[in-house]
Amino acid sequence: MAKETDWSKKYNMVKFNPDSYHETDEFTYIGDGQLGCKAGELMAVKEKIALLDKEYSQHPTTPIMVNIPRLTVITTEYFDRFMEQNNLYDAALAESSDEQILRQFLEADLPGDLIDVLRAFLVKVRVPLAIRPSIFMDAVCESCCQAEIFHCAGVYRAKLIPNNHPDLDTRLGRLIEAVKFVYASSFFYKARCYLKSTPYNLKDEKMAVIIQELLGVAHHDRFYPHISGVACSYNFYPFGHAKPADGVVSLALGLGKTIADGAAVWTYSPNYPEVNAPFNSVNEMLKQTKMDFWGVCIKPIEYKAAAALGSVEEIETQYLVQLTLRNAEQDNTLGYISSAYDFGTDRIKIGIDFRDSRMIGSRPTFRVDLLPVNQLIKSLLKCCEETLNTKVEIEFAITVDPANKKPVHFGLLQVKSLGISDELVDLDQLESAKKKVLAASNNALGNGSINFLEDIIYVEPETFHFQHTEAIAREIEEFNRQMKETNHPYLLIGFGRWGTSNPGVGIPVEWKNICCARAIIEAHLPNVTVDFSRGANVFHNISTLGVFYFCMKREEKFPIDWKWLKQQELIKETQYVKHVRLKSPLTVKVDGRKRQGVIYK
Repeated sequence: MAKETDWSKKYNMVKFNPDSYHETDEFTYIGDGQLGCKAGELMAVKEKIALLDKEYSQHPTTPIMVNIPRLTVITTEYFDRFMEQNNLYDAALAESSDEQILRQFLEADLPGDLIDVLRAFLVKVRVPLAIRPSIFMDAVCESCCQAEIFHCAGVYRAKLIPNNHPDLDTRLGRLIEAVKFVYASSFFYKARCYLKSTPYNLKDEKMAVIIQELLGVAHHDRFYPHISGVACSYNFYPFGHAKPADGVVSLALGLGKTIADGAAVWTYSPNYPEVNAPFNSVNEMLKQTKMDFWGVCIKPIEYKAAAALGSVEEIETQYLVQLTLRNAEQDNTLGYISSAYDFGTDRIKIGIDFRDSRMIGSRPTFRVDLLPVNQLIKSLLKCCEETLNTKVEIEFAITVDPANKKPVHFGLLQVKSLGISDELVDLDQLESAKKKVLAASNNALGNGSINFLEDIIYVEPETFHFQHTEAIAREIEEFNRQMKETNHPYLLIGFGRWGTSNPGVGIPVEWKNICCARAIIEAHLPNVTVDFSRGANVFHNISTLGVFYFCMKREEKFPIDWKWLKQQELIKETQYVKHVRLKSPLTVKVDGRKRQGVIYK
């Protein structure tokens, strides 16, 4: 393993020095530990980003400034010292609730010398900031791009702060709270569950923290970018004519939280930018496309201390504000990411001239050459792939500020190696293990494996009928609410098309009604055949959150083992739905290249 200081020379980073720090210092670090994988991968591609900036800043019609927004990394040294000096490991490893863990972390003290450095940092920096995790494992090889386990969506938390209070001590207190919040998230329930499906454990884990300037524009009392996006060079949930290797892009107005939450944003393949995402109809598109978005509140008001708030979600979104299309129209930010439904022609049209029914995200205008961003995204994915020698996911934000004669600004916020599972699934080889298989499919979406699902919620096949699907949806919603309250992810099994608006062909749930499901089976029943939705009705949610989705035909070689399922411990039963709990967790594997998946008992 490289010495801890080798990366500073490799990436041309300088140690933060309050006496010499200047706005031209783009990449600095605090401490003598490690950068973590996220920060390391960003630094690895920064030279390629500089070359793209030279190319696109000279664009003949629309120059684009391309860069990585200025950042400072708190290295893993301070995580180790924070944990040890406050004796937090016993409490963090005790599997307490997320709120209990967070409360203990917020009550603990950061090392005094780190606080001094952060104070000096804030004297120099007065813009909104994103505080993000950058995980490092002692057991992981030096190459960050091989540390694919750290890039599961939603496992670790970030926090955004306005950093605009006139009092320095207040701003410092908010930054300190944000750093401790990010530290605590490495021991939250999702992180513990996720690491159980890897060769690593919580004791191996170290965390660096990225403090990055937030890209956006101030509008009245709110701050946000015109567009946020996530792009992957490989798509485990392809649609239309696109192949997995064609990649996928998701876009949203405002902060990227909309995408991270798995909301219905606009999604397309960069090689087929004019092909709509797999909505079943215009009405379905109108129903699912977002009508609100997120920004940072920069209103000069006093906030409660984080410890005085209730849930983890409240603390995470403490300084955020949920905005509407009316706000965006007032801010003149709708033109680059919105469309409207024209009732007269029954079509989605670009822009906001048609006021019958507007939406965020349908056919954003840069896809028709008002902004040459799609080509930039493709170039960026390619250069990141070449640098990290793997498929990648990037997160970015875009601002457009012609009123102040500023160029379009494209900021690369994160780049992650996109782990493609080496655990191949071959259904032809499962015959010898047939007794261990709950279900297997030749038509599965997703990639990788998990082994922490101990709960199954399933629709009882003997009582299922399409005339009951609305009642079934209500029962499932209640089960999901209970599972959410107790932090229990689960396998969901049902019949017909999940999420449909037509109760006659499936179960009309919305994503919020099944949001704790981490694997979903859409099955056929004897004498009842409905075309598979392949997750179309909840596509944006399952693809963003990495939910495994199985389509099960009646004639599958390894059909659902209902006999075994009915022998498991029954936790609760309603008229149409049952909840069982297993003695040992399921193992779910999906081969994203072959679209084959298996669920082992």
